[in-house]
Amino acid sequence: MTQFSKRWSDPALVATCDVMDRLFQPMTAADGIAFSIGSPAVEALPVDALREISQDVFRRDGRGIEALAYGTKMGIRDLREIIASELLAPKGVHTSADNILITAGGLETMKLLCDIFLDPGDVILVESPTFVHCVMIFQIFNAVCIPCQMDNDGLIMEDVEAKIQKYHPKMIYTVPTFQNPTGVTLSQDRRQKLAELAAKYDVIVIEDDPYRDIRFQGKDLLPIKTFDEAGKVVLANSFSKIFSPGSRLGYVVAPDDIMDKIAYAKVATNSHSSKISEVLAAEFFKRGYFPDHLKRICAIYRERCAAMMEALDAYFPEGTKHTHPDGGLFTWAELPGDIDTTELLKETMDKLHISFVAGRGFYVEGGDAGKNCMRISFGAVPPDKIYTGIKRLGDYIKTKL
Repeated sequence: MTQFSKRWSDPALVATCDVMDRLFQPMTAADGIAFSIGSPAVEALPVDALREISQDVFRRDGRGIEALAYGTKMGIRDLREIIASELLAPKGVHTSADNILITAGGLETMKLLCDIFLDPGDVILVESPTFVHCVMIFQIFNAVCIPCQMDNDGLIMEDVEAKIQKYHPKMIYTVPTFQNPTGVTLSQDRRQKLAELAAKYDVIVIEDDPYRDIRFQGKDLLPIKTFDEAGKVVLANSFSKIFSPGSRLGYVVAPDDIMDKIAYAKVATNSHSSKISEVLAAEFFKRGYFPDHLKRICAIYRERCAAMMEALDAYFPEGTKHTHPDGGLFTWAELPGDIDTTELLKETMDKLHISFVAGRGFYVEGGDAGKNCMRISFGAVPPDKIYTGIKRLGDYIKTKL
């Protein structure tokens, strides 16, 4: 009999793996509508620009050799400088390329941070609900995830401080802007307070912010990192939502002492990220494509979010509560009555060919938490299908009440 490590038989990790299977369950029906997919719109992928750039890179300007060769652990310098000047400085985060490392997507940052910080049994405070994919990574490292309360302004700082005092966590994990799964954004005053708590109690905050730039309404907020005077906030981001998920590019911003360890963990993991993707992304920004691209994709998501809000209000049963995000790809619905969305999903997949993500899997506390909730993604679904799918889904839910 094959002997796997003990952590892969841990009940919590097994349960999370089951959630991940359901999260990525494919929609095979030709008439299917997938509100479960947290991916960018097909129309938001810069295919034409990358065709032009790749032809230049591999035919004329000499970067083809660079793209195909081994790279450095930190990633190519011009991309890191672009991140510092175009993606971070306008948001109030002033750092140098030396404090930025390119990762293989945003999730690799989580694994690298677990590598350098976690010992078995260490505690991580997470949002309730939280991003299940990162919970899986934390559980692989035998961490204990403790949920913290949220409201419409994100993490409730009084509960966070109480949990810090009680559990003495190694890290606090948050998705502060257009959170996955709820779409909620952490308010500006709470961002500052979280940085202050990190300094006061000597705890690392992981600021996972991949949706930040997809703001289509409301006022932009400063990252938690801007308030980090003690060097306790590590900022993680990704190119998946603003450039291409297939590029598998992300980046991490950290102070010198933490970055030194991250860089060695990166070397031990995969030496460096994809040079081809790094070069293409750098050229995309250097040639000035990004500003117009960002405006275009925000317009796409603004239209789709508006359609989703209107459809939910019109077609879901009376008493439904849902979030009203100012950006990102998700909304979060809480259904009236005693509906179990885990069971509901099985029925809607089979009978309606409509998918969403059941709420239970996003709660580390287990039990009935999130039983009547669902994450609904509007990012990859055109407006006409949003109206059609939400009406069919809403009509079916009403029959269960």
